[in-house]
Amino acid sequence: MPAFTAPDGTRLAYHVFGDGPPLVCLPGGPMQGSAYLGELGGLSARRRLVLLDLRGTGASQVPDDEDSYRCDRLVADVEALREHLGLDRMDLLGHSAGANLAVRYLERHLGRVGRLALITPSVMAVGITIGGDLRRDTAALRAGEPWYPAARAALEEIVAGRATADLWRVVAPFAYGRWDEAAQQHRAAEERQRNDAAAAVFTADGAFDPDTTRAALAAFAQPVLLLAGEFDLNSPPGALAEYVALFRDARFTVQPGAGHFPWLDDAEHFAGAVGAFLG
Repeated sequence: MPAFTAPDGTRLAYHVFGDGPPLVCLPGGPMQGSAYLGELGGLSARRRLVLLDLRGTGASQVPDDEDSYRCDRLVADVEALREHLGLDRMDLLGHSAGANLAVRYLERHLGRVGRLALITPSVMAVGITIGGDLRRDTAALRAGEPWYPAARAALEEIVAGRATADLWRVVAPFAYGRWDEAAQQHRAAEERQRNDAAAAVFTADGAFDPDTTRAALAAFAQPVLLLAGEFDLNSPPGALAEYVALFRDARFTVQPGAGHFPWLDDAEHFAGAVGAFLG
C-alpha cells in the first residue's frame, strides 16, 4: 500500500484505483477511512483515483498530537500528498465532511487546485446554516417508505437537540436512496471505519474560518461541481444552491433518487456526471 510522511512525521496511507489523470479524493465521516468510497461507482474507469486515509483512519498512522485531527490542520497532510505525487496542480474531490477539508486546502493553496468536485458536501467551512424545516421537508420525500415513521420521529428528536447514537442509527435510511441490503452493510461498516475521537476534534474551535474561506472561493477561477442527492438530509439541495453562489464558475446538479452516497444509489449516473465534469 502506498504511503508518505506528513510534515509532523505521521505516516499516511492512500489507495489507488484505475488509470488516467489523478483525482485526489478526501473522505468524509468526519474522520472515516476511505474504504467506504469504494471506486466511486466506477469513476475509476475514467480517472486514477487517489483515496487518502486521513491520519488516524484506515491504514494511516495515529498521530502523537490529537489536536492535529482538526480540519484546518489536516490541510498540511493534503499538501504533503500533492508534493509526494509530484503534481503541480491536482484535481480534487471532497465528499461530505471531506469537502470542508477540500475548501480549506483551496483557501491556502489556491494555485494548486485544478477542477474541484464537492459531493454531497458539508457546509460548515463556509458558514451556511441548514435549518430543521429544510431537513424535515427533504425527509418528507420518503414518506412512503416502511421505515419512515420511526426514522421521522428520531429525526425530530435530533433536530430538537436530543441526538443519541441510537437515534442516528434509526435515521440512517435517510442517507440512502434505497435502504436495501447493500445500504445496510455500507452503514454497518461505517462504525468500524470511523475514528470517533478524531471526529470530535475535526470540528473543534478554530477548525473553520468561513469569511476567509468564502473570500478564497470567490477568487478561485477553475471549474467547480457541486453534486447533491435529491433525498440527502445532511446536504439538502436547497442548502447547496446557496453554496454554488460562492464560486465564480460552478455548476450544480441534483442526482434524482440519491441520498448522501450517490455513487451507491446509481453508479452509472454518478460516474457519468462527475466524469463528464472532470473531462
